[in-house]
Amino acid sequence: MRDAKPAQASFTTMTEMVFPNDINGLNGLMGGRLLYWMDIVAAIAAQKHANSYVVTASVDNVSFSQPIKIGNVVTLKAKVTRAFNTSMEVHIEVQAEDVPQQRIVESHRAFFTMVAIDMEGNKIEVPEVIPEAHEEITLFESALRRRQLRLVLAGRMKPEEAHELKSIFDIKN
Repeated sequence: MRDAKPAQASFTTMTEMVFPNDINGLNGLMGGRLLYWMDIVAAIAAQKHANSYVVTASVDNVSFSQPIKIGNVVTLKAKVTRAFNTSMEVHIEVQAEDVPQQRIVESHRAFFTMVAIDMEGNKIEVPEVIPEAHEEITLFESALRRRQLRLVLAGRMKPEEAHELKSIFDIKN
């Protein structure tokens, strides 16, 4: 095992512009292009946190709330919300800006799970996250429930073993 020292959470920001080759028939950004950008910003945030290579393990809870139009400037902010043994949950927020209209909308949110690996592709330990701000603490505390839900849905955890997840439904053991 390597020495994985706890680290403070920090945002990674990426900015893109929506061009004609990025759009669908309604002049909106294609969902696949946005997911591609989200995967990149999630990987950058996770690599910085783990100081290693990372791979995408899962994508969940992608929320499409506002369309992004051609010509918009898209800002993606990613932050590692919690680290487990070798995996990290990354929260991504997306804003779309119509610069001439001076209008910014919160357009999308998602959670990605990234896994740290070494040069041979073996999973490696990652540092803990030390949340400080109120929002960081909230995301950190709820990350275990989201992780358990992912594992249950993937068939990697039995529902009766998801104790944190059951607690939100007030299910008695």
